[in-house]
Amino acid sequence: MDSNASFPFVSPKGKPVKKQNFSRKRQAILEAIHSTCTHPTAEWIYQTLKPQFPDLSLGTVYRNISSFKEQGLVVRVATVNGQERLDGNLSPHSHFICDQCGAVVDILEDLINASADRKVTEQYGVCVTSHEVLFHGLCSACSQKSC
Repeated sequence: MDSNASFPFVSPKGKPVKKQNFSRKRQAILEAIHSTCTHPTAEWIYQTLKPQFPDLSLGTVYRNISSFKEQGLVVRVATVNGQERLDGNLSPHSHFICDQCGAVVDILEDLINASADRKVTEQYGVCVTSHEVLFHGLCSACSQKSC
């Protein structure tokens, strides 16, 4: 592939994507995030890609994640057990975080809709542009262990 080609991803949120030269590592990092439902950490991405890219550094992973978040290509779910968890699924959805094992699970149902945004806007005089719902508790595996 031509090393002068532009990075092929466009922000789904309509944010301008800074023009970057094509990088196989950058593309692999983004694809790693988008290809899993585990809500990966930077460390997970690094360990997953290190065999394919022996010269990959954890710093490179963190810098690219930061860039992807700024461009709206990935989102931060939460910090779980001291590590930032990421999501490549940009469609509206919520998350459940297990307080015992740290599992992050997608909740795909639309639990809060646009009428909630309007109500908050009207009641508090603010301009709601988005909202997030984050549930905490014990996942099914951990709740079975504690019974």
